[in-house]
Amino acid sequence: MAQEMLEYTNAKPYLPLVYGISFLHSVVQERRRFGPIGWNIPYEFNFSDWYASIMFTQNHLDSKERIAGVDWVCLRYMLAEVMYGGRVTDDYDKRLLVNFANLWFSDDMLEDGFYFYKGYPLLKHKQKEEYLEDLGKLPEFDDPFVFGLHPNGYITLRNTMAMDILDTILSVQPKESGGGGGESRESVVTREVEEMLSKLPEDYNPHEVKARLKEMGALNSLNIFLRQEIDRMQRVIKLVKVTLKDLLLAIEGIIIMNENLREAFDAIYDAKVPMVWKRGSWESASLGFWYTELLMRNKQFHKWCFKGRPTAFWMTGFFNPQGFLTAMKQEVARAHKGWALDAVYLDNKVTKHFTQVISAGPKEGVYVYGLYLDGCTWDKKQDRIVESVPKVIYTEMPMIHIFAINTNEPRPKDMYTCPVYKKPRRTDLNFITPLWLPCKFSFEHWILRGVGLLCDIK
Repeated sequence: MAQEMLEYTNAKPYLPLVYGISFLHSVVQERRRFGPIGWNIPYEFNFSDWYASIMFTQNHLDSKERIAGVDWVCLRYMLAEVMYGGRVTDDYDKRLLVNFANLWFSDDMLEDGFYFYKGYPLLKHKQKEEYLEDLGKLPEFDDPFVFGLHPNGYITLRNTMAMDILDTILSVQPKESGGGGGESRESVVTREVEEMLSKLPEDYNPHEVKARLKEMGALNSLNIFLRQEIDRMQRVIKLVKVTLKDLLLAIEGIIIMNENLREAFDAIYDAKVPMVWKRGSWESASLGFWYTELLMRNKQFHKWCFKGRPTAFWMTGFFNPQGFLTAMKQEVARAHKGWALDAVYLDNKVTKHFTQVISAGPKEGVYVYGLYLDGCTWDKKQDRIVESVPKVIYTEMPMIHIFAINTNEPRPKDMYTCPVYKKPRRTDLNFITPLWLPCKFSFEHWILRGVGLLCDIK
């Protein structure tokens, strides 16, 4: 920033706005370090965003010379929707940016003693040297509350950095067997493959599945969804079985070790999920977690198909959880005369049950379990979200009753619209649906915390 920029105008709002925009610029950049809890997508905010915002502020104040005050609605819109918001593609990231603009950019910013956070005052000097002197007095270690985050965010940050380093070290390890006296790579992989084959579920008999679905009601929305999920599960089981058997033959030298088998061999040795499996199924942090999830998913589908509809559903175990909720909405809409599917909306209520073992399901809708809170914790006594417990990153939620209603009225102000994702990586591909959770403090507070619900925390 040149000294001339600070001397552009003597308008009272100018210097506070320059510093406020600069502070906003620093915060949106720093939040990228915290991963998905900071931003769902790590946007490349840069100098041009800051400079364009300053230029707009100058033009805005010039045009308002004859009018007292600042048009805050216009300013907030330009910052959150155009200058910085123009880069933002995720709806919940846009909500966060709008929240920052609403939090700071108001008449309060022009008052003496305004603080962005304790220890971080708004500076409005005329000389660059004065800014540099005061900025040098700021804490060397930034409190995560400045960015709107809980201190647990630093634990997530360090865990991510450690995992990246370990993955890098693992990727540069030699792939060929050494001459040492330890167990060879081939024998390690062979043992792992044989163990996985011994635990692999049996193929589904399509005639038995069809007969059971017909018995339960083949045209029922949730039964149609179940058939689609079983078809996908069968493809995964077949893919895993073929890969493991071919890998054993390749290790013995009976068939050629092609590129896919070589990649699967290296991945299994490193306890990673082979790419050919991941493309046809789901992501996971390690092979052990992935294979355990395969067994658990199959158990839920098999039990549902051959023993009847569960009283509660493990949300993580679905390939298409959005389709599951849509099927539930369709089931409820059909049960009510005159309800159109496009006019039916999801609603939910958090129960007090912390186990999926219950005597009966709800009259309408479904019970789901296996969701985890990220960015806060659940108060069992008050039945609401509260600040995270130090050093506890994720908190398991009680069972949630999700149902459908024939209205889209606004939720109470003490309810936080919480996005639900399949995995910790919060992308559009992993987004499922919003749920509404009662909360302590305002919902803006939880937006800054980056609170979300995750089906899987691994």
